[in-house]
Amino acid sequence: MTVTVIADIVASRRLRDRAGAQRTIAETVDRVQHDLPVASSPLTAVVGDELQGEYPTLSDALASLLLVRLALPDEIDCRFGIGVGEVRPIALAERMVPEGPAWWAAREAIEHVERLQQRAAPHARTWIVGADGEDATMSETIALAAAYALSRDQQVSTMSERTRRLTYGRCLGRSQRELASAEDVSQSAVSQALAAAGSTALVEGFLALTARRSA
Repeated sequence: MTVTVIADIVASRRLRDRAGAQRTIAETVDRVQHDLPVASSPLTAVVGDELQGEYPTLSDALASLLLVRLALPDEIDCRFGIGVGEVRPIALAERMVPEGPAWWAAREAIEHVERLQQRAAPHARTWIVGADGEDATMSETIALAAAYALSRDQQVSTMSERTRRLTYGRCLGRSQRELASAEDVSQSAVSQALAAAGSTALVEGFLALTARRSA
């Protein structure tokens, strides 16, 4: 089983500098992979505004994508379709082309989250689909993870850019004192910002996703 991710830029046509946005996303992905090296193939631009990546587990993908969302600046946002299943890359000339049920599921997932944005859940940015043939246990895991992702997206989408930076730092174990120094504000201001945004719940969720790696 492989976890695949297709990402694209939200409202990319309204960006004043699409090339600059793509560079910022690439730099953000590199930073996240440095801070949490879990991607077996980090998100990489493939065509237009689309990126593709692979992760060994669903927990790894969800943890990494949370950090990506927290690290992006206000003017740039991405949505993510996550597919769970088998990958069957096709050899073409001198490169391997991503293919297989996991990729078809990721495509279905990103199309679904785009529909969610337009109707029921404007702040939705992540959806997960299992490929045909996944067992009942995995199907239930995917359903629970998708519900978690919706709630998480709602919270992240309403945070200020500074609060996202602070939450990113707390996910990585940085103290409030360290974060206050980096932001040139008081520790009390950091504490209040994190509390007002409910960041503790996000951080605890992140720690639950990454507990296997630190065990």
